[in-house]
Amino acid sequence: MRVFVGLDIDAAIRDKMGRYLEGVRGFAPDARWVRPESFHVTLKFIGEQKLDQVESIQRQLATVKGSLFDVAFRGHGFFPNPRSPRVFWLGIEAPEQLPQLAKAVDEAVARTGVPRETNDYRPHLTLARSGSGRPQPRPGERASPPLRRLAEKLQDKPAPDFGTMTAREFFLYESKLGPGGARYTKIARFALE
Repeated sequence: MRVFVGLDIDAAIRDKMGRYLEGVRGFAPDARWVRPESFHVTLKFIGEQKLDQVESIQRQLATVKGSLFDVAFRGHGFFPNPRSPRVFWLGIEAPEQLPQLAKAVDEAVARTGVPRETNDYRPHLTLARSGSGRPQPRPGERASPPLRRLAEKLQDKPAPDFGTMTAREFFLYESKLGPGGARYTKIARFALE
């Protein structure tokens, strides 16, 4: 079972993002676009786990404490940069509670034997990928011309603002890969106070 931990996104914000994608997708039709119903804020990607390990992860996540906080979705960018774009993303602005929650989730999951994160937490919402989809290219892999065209088209446009929501909970998700992309199912809910 392939799993990760994340925040869901309010329906009104998700709808605004979906309309935005409809308006920009034509600049990079060959990119792999994320479906709006799949949008989420990742706190921790865990990967393939056996069912008993997933149950252990769920028990540990139930010990995570966190407070409510606001999350704003605005701006956009490209990894690794607009000149050699491989990933198109939307910006996420949140107070210190968001990285603190990601750290608490990482520590809880590590108690089950899952490796800890080695990189700093950088919240963003992926909209499209090209090539391998990795932020940094593999040897010999070049930037995506369609995403480069998109970056050029967006450089003089005002940064989009999709709104702000209050994070009240986080979820353990199952990710099932398929021909139309990954499908996410919520396995367990954990409330913030």
